[in-house]
Amino acid sequence: MAQALLEMRGITKRFGAVVANDRVDLSLLPGDILGLLGENGAGKTTLMNVLFGTYAPDEGTIAIDGKPVAIHSAADALALGIGMVHQHFHLVPSMTVLENLMIGLPGKGLRLDEAGARARLADVKARFGLGLDPDALVSGLAIGEQQRLEIIKVLFRGARIVILDEPTAVLTPQEAEGLFAALRAMAAEGFGVVFISHKLHEIRSLTHKVTVLRQGRIAASLAMSDAITDRQLAELMCGHELTPPVKPASETGEVLLSLDGVSTAGGRRVRLRDVSLQVRGGEILGIAGVSGNGQRELADVIAGMLPVASGTLQVGGLAVRETSPRVMQALGIGRVPEDRMTTGLITSLPLSDSMVLPLVAKKPFSRFGFIDHGAIRRFVTEQITAFGIRAAGPDARTGTLSGGNLQKALLARELSQDPRVLLAAQPIRGLDVGAARFVHEQFLALRAAGRAVIVISEDLEELFQISDRIAVFFEGRVMDVLPIAQASVARIGLLMSGQEAA
Repeated sequence: MAQALLEMRGITKRFGAVVANDRVDLSLLPGDILGLLGENGAGKTTLMNVLFGTYAPDEGTIAIDGKPVAIHSAADALALGIGMVHQHFHLVPSMTVLENLMIGLPGKGLRLDEAGARARLADVKARFGLGLDPDALVSGLAIGEQQRLEIIKVLFRGARIVILDEPTAVLTPQEAEGLFAALRAMAAEGFGVVFISHKLHEIRSLTHKVTVLRQGRIAASLAMSDAITDRQLAELMCGHELTPPVKPASETGEVLLSLDGVSTAGGRRVRLRDVSLQVRGGEILGIAGVSGNGQRELADVIAGMLPVASGTLQVGGLAVRETSPRVMQALGIGRVPEDRMTTGLITSLPLSDSMVLPLVAKKPFSRFGFIDHGAIRRFVTEQITAFGIRAAGPDARTGTLSGGNLQKALLARELSQDPRVLLAAQPIRGLDVGAARFVHEQFLALRAAGRAVIVISEDLEELFQISDRIAVFFEGRVMDVLPIAQASVARIGLLMSGQEAA
């Protein structure tokens, strides 16, 4: 049997009384693509941070090529051939591709070895299909190209073990397939890959074996085969049977929100250009597109944070001349923003303050100009119970909640206002299957009640599960709006890349 590239044995990591990893074993052979699965808070990121030198383990050992090693920093990890591609990129936008690759690399005497770097970039393209123009500015690269650059950086630094954390969250289906081809080529050369994803179909199609963490412990380690289903993987993650929410047929009602020829002014990287959309009561409208193609601008227009330069915005058939967050909220627009940690909730505040901040001037939270703290505590306590929010209580600091519980808190706040239209941006990004199912159940309940839901997501699987129609954005304009029965992953993927689909 081949010598393991990596062996982690009995890894335990504690944060105070919380045991994030509890005697975890993980091994990686040359040519392995290992899927790492688990619910939010299961310990996946902690385990990889131990491997990459961010945390020191309290117990356990790590061996590379059979030799025990101590990893105290990312520099130690890189020196041992371990590279990690994070969800958030670490690139210098004002520099070229080649300049980003050469940062931190040894030069040739007193000069940078530009010729050597160009040759290495050409070699990476030939071996793994990861090509980029070396002289292109990073600021002009598409999101998928920036991720490719991050992977090339890891290879440039001699990594033989490559860790990827949710790598397809910002990719079109075609870009994801290109990434998978590159990872398979790496595996064929004897690299080891750790692939972290909540997309179970990706785990099944790409990986050779899977390790499932639950509450910091190994729940399962198994070889991947065609016989293993998404449902089985979900049950291993959650510890119980998990069925997807049912989307019954729904009668659509009146148009609750419409944009007619809406454009926005400059000042942002992407402007909306002649956008026409409408959403009716009793339907879920999905918004697809690669990150940075106008989805955030659309959300900000609907939420009243970005003014309309031309065109018409209507809510319930009434034209809205002057928009603001307060005006749109008063008209029944609820919003679950993409950035839960800053725009949505304030992590430094107690949960009670965070959840009612946009509502504090309203009854019952404020009477005759005075804040009713008792009413606030009662409201937040009720929402914690109703939505199953895992928190120590209304006084818990918001920043201590996991991503799934932050999302539940945001939903609880917005749904308490009985919105006519709920706008949700990237609502299940980073959430495990159980938390994602809960969020989708709330959307479907709104749909059944005759409300409208707009879901902006880069996860096509999510959009196909819950949408009635999907609108595809590219460079600030609507490429097409397709009923779900007429949509396919291939067709949506082409539209996302700016190509007209047949």
